[in-house]
Amino acid sequence: MTTGLNKFKKPLLFVLAIVPIAIVGGYFTGIYGWAELTDDVKSQILAQIGNNQNLYYLITTVQALIYALIFGFFGCILSEKTGLMKPVRFEKKPIMVTIGMTLFTGLVLCTDLFYFRKHIPQVAAIYQGKPSFAYWMASVLYGGVIEEVMLRLFMMSLLAFLAWKLFFRREAKPPTGVIIAANIMAALLFAAGHLPSTMQMFGEITPLILQRCFLLNGVGGLVFGYLYRKYGIQYSMMAHAGAHIVWKIIWILFL
Repeated sequence: MTTGLNKFKKPLLFVLAIVPIAIVGGYFTGIYGWAELTDDVKSQILAQIGNNQNLYYLITTVQALIYALIFGFFGCILSEKTGLMKPVRFEKKPIMVTIGMTLFTGLVLCTDLFYFRKHIPQVAAIYQGKPSFAYWMASVLYGGVIEEVMLRLFMMSLLAFLAWKLFFRREAKPPTGVIIAANIMAALLFAAGHLPSTMQMFGEITPLILQRCFLLNGVGGLVFGYLYRKYGIQYSMMAHAGAHIVWKIIWILFL
């Protein structure tokens, strides 16, 4: 019994560590998300939840918490099995690499500000004001931490594990090519997962809108996956959160 519990000690400790982040990030994601909804959609949601706006915030908070618990726990197990789990510590060289990749990804996100804003009216509307405090918190905590738990720690590890067991089961661990392929697939799935919300936002999917969706969501995924593979999930979280910070600072300074 003790041995069995020890097997789950790391996943449980990891989940406990991110629970507060999930709660706060989920709450502010609800606030930000609500502000972005149209009045018609808000009315439809309120009709379904008893005209209680705070209940909507509670639902988004609980949703983020569930994601953290499930994907965090099983992601840790898969990460250990595939050899992707690294010691949670910060060292000089990985930090310097992460800072460079954070700046690069932040600049990629800024193409929305300097290019897509000029060609897509709905994108221009986003930049009419400054990013709200709720948007900052949702991006850094939910985007930077919970999305990394779901997409890198869980999804990328799962894809690597499945490919390993299906095609390279005689190998003691997944080949590097399998990990790289899993990273690419996870990034593409993350970008494709934004298509429904993109369709809802723009009302159509044009080649330029499709390019925006995959550029803004896919490039970062590849970068964060690389950091996860090389140095550990803590560095992918740092880069994801940092890229949002870089983007929003440039947004504030140039608009």
